[in-house]
Amino acid sequence: MSEVDSNNPRANRGDIFSRSNEELLAQWAIDTSIDPADIPLKDLDPGHPDLFEDARQMPYFARLREEDPVHYTEVSQFGPYWSVTKFEDIMYVDSHHDLFSSDFRKGGISLGGAAQPEGSDDFDLPMFIQEDPPKHDQQRKVVAPMFTPSKLAGLEDLIRKRACAILDNLPRNEEFNWVKEVSVELTGQMLATLFNVPQEDRHKLIYWSDAVQNLGNPEFFNTIEEGFGELWKCYEYFAAVWQERLAQNEPGDDLISMLVHGESTRDMPPNEYLGNILLLIVGGNDTTRNSISGGVLALNQFPEQYNKLRADHKLINTMVPEIIRWQSPVAHMARTALTDTELGGKQIKKGDRVAMWYLSGNRDGDAIENPDEFIIDRSNPRKHVSFGFGIHRCVGNRLGEMQLRVLWEEILKRFDHIEVTGDPVYLKSSFINGIRNLPVTIRD
Repeated sequence: MSEVDSNNPRANRGDIFSRSNEELLAQWAIDTSIDPADIPLKDLDPGHPDLFEDARQMPYFARLREEDPVHYTEVSQFGPYWSVTKFEDIMYVDSHHDLFSSDFRKGGISLGGAAQPEGSDDFDLPMFIQEDPPKHDQQRKVVAPMFTPSKLAGLEDLIRKRACAILDNLPRNEEFNWVKEVSVELTGQMLATLFNVPQEDRHKLIYWSDAVQNLGNPEFFNTIEEGFGELWKCYEYFAAVWQERLAQNEPGDDLISMLVHGESTRDMPPNEYLGNILLLIVGGNDTTRNSISGGVLALNQFPEQYNKLRADHKLINTMVPEIIRWQSPVAHMARTALTDTELGGKQIKKGDRVAMWYLSGNRDGDAIENPDEFIIDRSNPRKHVSFGFGIHRCVGNRLGEMQLRVLWEEILKRFDHIEVTGDPVYLKSSFINGIRNLPVTIRD
């Protein structure tokens, strides 16, 4: 890897990165209490982060599924974009990488990404999820051996041991933040194992994961530029790990060793290495941790399902995919149209940005029976779009499911009821459907 100036991560992207986050948020703030039924259809902007922070997004998607399943938003903080809200349409877009690109140079996988001009000296974080074939396939293949069934089977005992230790140390009859004490802790420990870095450094990994999701949040950073500066500390940390793994006599079987020795990854420039590290951190932390938190919240919102689970612990096996459907931890994935095409009777133009709203597809009554109900014994619980489809389907999905399953097996051995005793605090993001704080109390 070549050297990079980590003190100047952005050279020429414009003043959006140096303007204060408070100013940027104020510029686009909306009144989320307005009923979307009272907003003209053409003005609906379902991707506004304020809706997700206030948990007001679902009525927007319900209206769009009913009235305009492929919807065009002309004016937003992300620029113009199409919203794809039905299960089958989402599957179509996700399965046709020949028509819809994930390439970061064209806009990438989240709303807000913009095509980069040829020869641009703007800073970007390439990562294999934001590449099209063949590069995507080549780099994904490098890390895929970490998530084979045999590899995962070898991790189950370790996950169980850690879950037991975390749960046994929780307070009783005293309110605490489930996200911090359980969800983040279990996934952070697993991240450190996958990277083979010291467990005491897991808090750095969690911090960098949070930083990625909060670059525009004034509670974290004054400016987006400041946030990127923090991300480059992640590069500095993992650059040292890279050199350590490179010097080993025998290749290790951790994710960094795989990148070091992978034919398509061993010569990555610094920003691509950082991009792929952040992808693995966020993919291994944010998605599973929000499903862990979302499951506790859902069982409290549907107490009859909690009673059903307590009566039959075997229902954990069908509850786990239902939690992932219900929470939809990745709210959307974006694509860029490679050619003029038609979708849902609408004409998508080459270069148009298209958002596949996974959390909306997971509430589509034409594909899923009683989609607005949390039902832990569904006959086909794996019918959801939370992991995506096609070549970009989540590579670590089985690891996430296993962590959820093992954790709930151990929860039910110890606690009769985990009670949500305060309002959840949600992430201001329409990309990761996240829970920042979930106050709970474990009753004796």
